[in-house]
Amino acid sequence: MSGGPAGRPRDRGARVFLTVALILTAGVDAGPARAADPVPAVVLFDEAHGQRFRASGSGPLDLSALSALFTSRGGAVRQSATPLTPETLGRARVLIISGPFQPLSPAEIEAVVAWVGRGGALGVMIHIEPPVGPLLHRFGVSVSNGVIREKEGILGGEPLNFRVTRLKAHPLTRGLSGFAVYGAWALLPTMSDVEAVAETSPAAWVDLNRNQKLDEGDVRQAFAVLVAGKRGAGRLAVFGDDALFQNQFLKGDNRRLAENLASWLLGDAARPPGRPKKPDVVALSGEAAQ
Repeated sequence: MSGGPAGRPRDRGARVFLTVALILTAGVDAGPARAADPVPAVVLFDEAHGQRFRASGSGPLDLSALSALFTSRGGAVRQSATPLTPETLGRARVLIISGPFQPLSPAEIEAVVAWVGRGGALGVMIHIEPPVGPLLHRFGVSVSNGVIREKEGILGGEPLNFRVTRLKAHPLTRGLSGFAVYGAWALLPTMSDVEAVAETSPAAWVDLNRNQKLDEGDVRQAFAVLVAGKRGAGRLAVFGDDALFQNQFLKGDNRRLAENLASWLLGDAARPPGRPKKPDVVALSGEAAQ
């Protein structure tokens, strides 16, 4: 009887079991090369231009908390103390240039502009204008020659420190009612593919004649402190302040802004907040599923 028709169902069942066993075994042995485990998006923190506040540091003015936030969003954070070249940028998805004190060379500027055009995502936080001015001009962003003083939302009685609450709807401002800056430069978009995302109140002013008081020689208006846009296949966000993401200030609304920044710059490589990596899914063959 075992060789006749009555034995066929048992043979088919054995084939189904064997098929499932082989698929499950293949899933276990495949390892990190599987499509379900993509290569993490590299987030490169530039530390080659005299930066004093670094992603690799843990002091109150450093950026280790911001670095950890990019990691939590799925980025593979690296620090680079070498010039920005096509080779240095390599496979980086995101480049952060925060608070440089030394200028980028013309060759570095060309490398960064080309890299963004090919799909790179650039974040710039300004401590002083000269080191980044020529780079930002290539992206249609001008920087004031004086820091902003506010009349509204002042923090701790210091007009240089204030909350920014005039926000445009944008992925960077999602879920925010405002954020704080601590000595910000005014930004002016000069190309159509860059827009102001956050502005001061109209009562803010810049001390152009440097006499420490508001008078006819100064400019009083709403100033952008955050601009963002796209260039080719890439994108960029520029902040008029580099202190807002330092360890001591990365809390509350400023932390939420940093989370939005990480998600926007990482794009489709970003991991949603609080969501662990998806488990591997084993697909069964059509015969085994029956």
